[in-house]
Amino acid sequence: MIAVLIAGAVSTLISLFGTRFLIIFFRTRGHGQPILGKEDHGPEHHMSKQGTPTMGGLAIVIAAFIGWAAAHVRDIAFSDQAMIVWVGVLGMSTMGFLDDWIKIRKGHNRGIFWKQKNYITMLMSFGLAWWLVGTTGVDESITFVRAGDLGFDVPAFVWVLWAGVIIWATTNAVNVTDGLDGLAGGSALMGFGAFMIIGYWAFRNPEVYGSVVNPLDMGVMAAGFAGACLGFLWWNAAPARIFMGDVGALGIGSALAFLALTLNTHLLLILICGINVMEAGSVAIQMGVFKASGRKKRLFRMSPIHHHFELAGWPETTVIIRFWLISAICVASALAIFVADYTRVVG
Repeated sequence: MIAVLIAGAVSTLISLFGTRFLIIFFRTRGHGQPILGKEDHGPEHHMSKQGTPTMGGLAIVIAAFIGWAAAHVRDIAFSDQAMIVWVGVLGMSTMGFLDDWIKIRKGHNRGIFWKQKNYITMLMSFGLAWWLVGTTGVDESITFVRAGDLGFDVPAFVWVLWAGVIIWATTNAVNVTDGLDGLAGGSALMGFGAFMIIGYWAFRNPEVYGSVVNPLDMGVMAAGFAGACLGFLWWNAAPARIFMGDVGALGIGSALAFLALTLNTHLLLILICGINVMEAGSVAIQMGVFKASGRKKRLFRMSPIHHHFELAGWPETTVIIRFWLISAICVASALAIFVADYTRVVG
């Protein structure tokens, strides 16, 4: 437990002061976020945010890594599984950083990777899933709250495809959610908190979760990300003084996916990231209705769905807080299911 607390405390402090440094650094250099206008079918009501410093996600990823590393003074082994996860998170964050930097240089909210980014991140996701299953003892079954609960044991190549889709979908879902001040960071904080509890619980109960490889190390990683999101939210809360950018959204999304895969809670991720599923789903539904109607009708005023409620008259802070409440309900439900399953097994 002390290692988990160290990771959370260290990452919170580094993120808190590191984000402040980034605000000053980018503001003095004029590196601000461009906003899509009416001509690009963007949220015109957000044009007042034009020029707000971005790429604050750098502080989240760096703080989470340092917090995770610092926790290993408690004689926790650096697991190969965690190393692979970090390579994946840093790889996705680098992709986001490149896109953010190009947006700033071009002065437009669509970087050069606007269309290609999805394909690149998808290939990265499958490659990382293959690496994970090929070099660690990760359980090769489709799971809900623990290995063996569903009985879906699949061949390695099927698991790689399944895991790759989870990594890619979660990464992009968090990126879609990152459209209001603090929305993505606040919901991610709750998700990482859930995985911190699940990881530590699995560590303390190996007789039930023996198939989880290095659960404490993964729980410490979740604590590091939770603390990093907490420190970042101090500056990102509405009205935001800095945005996380794609560098943060892609890093956070991939970290959540990897934690679900390594802790054998694949399908529970749907609840833990319930708000992200809702946001990404609204985009898919909007596109489906629009194309099916011959590009004449839209179900929502604007997607992702948080913009729909803004255009319906909800203040931005109201949307954020209500979406946080939905996220909290989803995460609490996920933890309740996890604990209920444990109680049933040991009972």
